[in-house]
Amino acid sequence: MLQLDARPLTPEAFAPFGDVIDTRTSDYFHINAGRTRRYHDLARVETLGEQARALISIFVSQPVQVPLELSFLERHPQGSQAFMPLHEERFLIVVAPPGDTIAPEEVRAFVTDGRQGVNYRAGTWHAIQSVLGREGEFLVVDRGGEGNNCDEHPIDIRVSLPEGEAVASTSEQEEIP
Repeated sequence: MLQLDARPLTPEAFAPFGDVIDTRTSDYFHINAGRTRRYHDLARVETLGEQARALISIFVSQPVQVPLELSFLERHPQGSQAFMPLHEERFLIVVAPPGDTIAPEEVRAFVTDGRQGVNYRAGTWHAIQSVLGREGEFLVVDRGGEGNNCDEHPIDIRVSLPEGEAVASTSEQEEIP
């Protein structure tokens, strides 16, 4: 079994797999008579293939237990997939570079701080949604259209949080209505 410790999510560490979406580290400009900051073009949305289009969805995910045990990773070969927490939900990210197989030495794990989102590049292997501590709602932007856009690859992985870091329990945080 591949054992991974999730590291804090940073744009530099995540760059081989996609984009970190975080207004705290992004430039903006004012719109709406100066009342709104627009954080523009935070992630590259990829939609490949025939009749492809961008989809905007809301996912409501149940929390996972840590250490997280995974039996597969998935990829979307025809489009990127972005996840942005709507209520500062922390989540685990497990990724591997695009390709037909997954090399265990190239698999990485990250943990968000609750205000960060991610955009997986087309073809990047990743774990299913893994929210920590409580039910979470996520704005998701991904590809719709013809053709298969989801592959799974079996792999045996266990992911832990950094030593000393706890997962907030649902009793410590309000559940999303």
